[in-house]
Amino acid sequence: MALLPILSGKEIIQALERLGYYIVRQRGSHIRLHHPSKKPVTIPNYKSIDRSLLRKILRDIQLDDEEFLKLL
Repeated sequence: MALLPILSGKEIIQALERLGYYIVRQRGSHIRLHHPSKKPVTIPNYKSIDRSLLRKILRDIQLDDEEFLKLL
């Protein structure tokens, strides 16, 4: 298990867009992304997102740490 960096919401969204996710809507500081064949995911648009929350997001979309780090 790789050590995940502390990233901003914008950086996480850009990485997920490379994976095929696209922005559907935004409400306040939370951005909803959809994928044609995977579960939708909500990303908070914060300046820094803690590693534990990032790991939870990756678990929800069934993506392991190494695959995500390659997208950065």
